[in-house]
Amino acid sequence: MLPRVVDAVVIGSGPNGLVSAITLADRGWDVVVIEAADGFGGAVRSVEQDGWISDRFSSSYPLGVASPVLRALELDKFGLRWGHAPSPLTHLLDPETSATIHEDPARTAESIAVDHPADGDAWLRLYSQYVKIREPLLDALLTSWPPVGAGLRLTRRLGSAGELARFARFMAMPMHRMGQELFAGPRGRALLAGNAFHADASLTGSVSGTMGWLLAMLAQDVGFPVAVGGSGALSAALVRRAEQAGVLLVSGTPVEAIEVSSGKVSGVRTVSGERVVVRRAVIADVSAPALYGELLPAASVPAGLRRDLDAFEWDYPTVKVNYRLSGPIPWLAEDARSAGVVHLGGAADELVHTSADLDTGRVPTAPFLLVGQTTKADASRSPAGSEAVWAYSHLPRGIADDATAEKLAVRMDRALERHAPGFLDLVLDRDLQRPSDLTAANAALGLGALGGGTSQLHQQLIFRPTIGLGSPRTVVAGLYLGSSAIHPGPGVHGACGHLAARTALRDASPLGPLTRTPATAALRHLQR
Repeated sequence: MLPRVVDAVVIGSGPNGLVSAITLADRGWDVVVIEAADGFGGAVRSVEQDGWISDRFSSSYPLGVASPVLRALELDKFGLRWGHAPSPLTHLLDPETSATIHEDPARTAESIAVDHPADGDAWLRLYSQYVKIREPLLDALLTSWPPVGAGLRLTRRLGSAGELARFARFMAMPMHRMGQELFAGPRGRALLAGNAFHADASLTGSVSGTMGWLLAMLAQDVGFPVAVGGSGALSAALVRRAEQAGVLLVSGTPVEAIEVSSGKVSGVRTVSGERVVVRRAVIADVSAPALYGELLPAASVPAGLRRDLDAFEWDYPTVKVNYRLSGPIPWLAEDARSAGVVHLGGAADELVHTSADLDTGRVPTAPFLLVGQTTKADASRSPAGSEAVWAYSHLPRGIADDATAEKLAVRMDRALERHAPGFLDLVLDRDLQRPSDLTAANAALGLGALGGGTSQLHQQLIFRPTIGLGSPRTVVAGLYLGSSAIHPGPGVHGACGHLAARTALRDASPLGPLTRTPATAALRHLQR
C-alpha cells in the first residue's frame, strides 16, 4: 500500500525520476516513486533470455559516463560497471571506407587524415579545445538553469570576449556548415554528421552542429560505453542508490490524476483509487502532453498552454531491430569489426539528403542506421562466439504505422547486408520494435519518439516543452516537470530530474517565495 502523506511524490522511475527522488531524499525529504510499469527504469531497461541480453530502448551512454549529475551519485558503489569496445565508433562512408574514433586521439586523427592530412591536425585542435572547456561546459548544460555560475566559469576558460563570441557562433552553426569549416575532406565531416543524426535536428538547421560536435567529443573522451549486464544494470544501480537514501519505490501502480487545490499541488490519485497527499512537491517524469493533457485537471491548464501543446512536436519515430547472430558481423571495413557503435549512412552530403527526406515526410530509401555491437563492449551480452547487435533508424514525423515500420526494417536488413555480405546468414533471431511497440512498452515515448520532444531550436531552452522560462516549474505551484521534456532534453544524464529536484528544494526553502511566486506568476502570464 502507498503511504497516505509524504513530502514528495515522483511519478515515473526513469533515470530522471530516480535522480529527482535521490536528490530530495538526500536532503531529508520523505519521497515515494510511483511507477506504472511492473519494473523500474523507464526507457533504460534490458531483458535476458537463454544467455542473451537485449537493451530494449537506449543502450550506449556517453552522457551517462560524462554527466556530473550521475557521477556525483557514485553508482559504481551500487553495482554499476561500464563496458567499452576496442574502439568507440566507426562511421561508414561506403562499405569499404570508414572514419573511426579510437581511444587514442592521435589514431582518430590518422583515420580522419587519410584523404586530407590537415584534417588530422584539425581534429586534434578541436578535441584540445573541448578538453579545455569540458568541465564548465558540461556543468552549464547539465547542472543548473539558468547556468549563471557555470557560464561564468566557461567564459573565463575561453579567455576573452572575442573567444566567447566565436564559441557562441560555433554552437549555433548547422552541422553541415560546421563540418565544412572544420574539415577539408569527407571523413571528419561524416563523423560530425553521423553523431548529429543521433538527435532529430535538421543537419542544415541551427544547433545541429552542437549535437554532432558534442557527441563526437564525448566519444573521444569517454567512449560509447554500455552498462555491463544490460542497460537495466544502470537502472538497478539507481534503484539501489534511491533505496539507500530512503526512497520508497512502488511499481505496477499507474497514476490517474494530479490533484490541485487553490493553484497548488495537493496530491496524486492512482487508477485503483489510492490517494497520496503531498506536503511539498510532485515531480512528474512523464511526457509534456501526458502531464498537461491527462494528469492535470483541465481547469489548471491555461488556454494558451493548451494551444501551445497542440503544436508540440515529437522527435522522429524510431524503428529498432534486435539481432541474435551466430558470429561477428563480417564488415567489409576492418575498423567496424571492433567498434562498439557503427554508423551506416554515407558522407555528410548524403546524410543531409536523408535528413531532408525525414523532414519532408519521405521514408528514406537509404536510411541512416545506428548499430550497436553490444557484445564487443560486454561479453556477457551473448553466448561465447555469438554476437548481440541492435540497429535503429527513423521514420518521418507523422508516419509511425506498423506496415511502414516493417518496410523500413527490411531496408535496414539490406543496408547491413550491403556493408557486410553474409550478415543475413548469421541471423539466429530478429526482434523488431516498431514505434507502436515502443509506445506500448513505455507511454512516455509518444509515437515511438525516444527524446521527449524534438531537439530543434524552436523547442529547446526557454521553448521546451512550450514557451516558458526553461524551468522545471509549471503553472501549478509545487508541481515540476522532471523528464526529458524540459531542458536540457534527451539523453541518459539525469539532468532533467536533478534540475526539477533542485528547483523544488529551492522553492521549499525559507527564501522560496522570493523565487517561486514571481516565477509561477510569470509562467501563468506567458501561458494564459
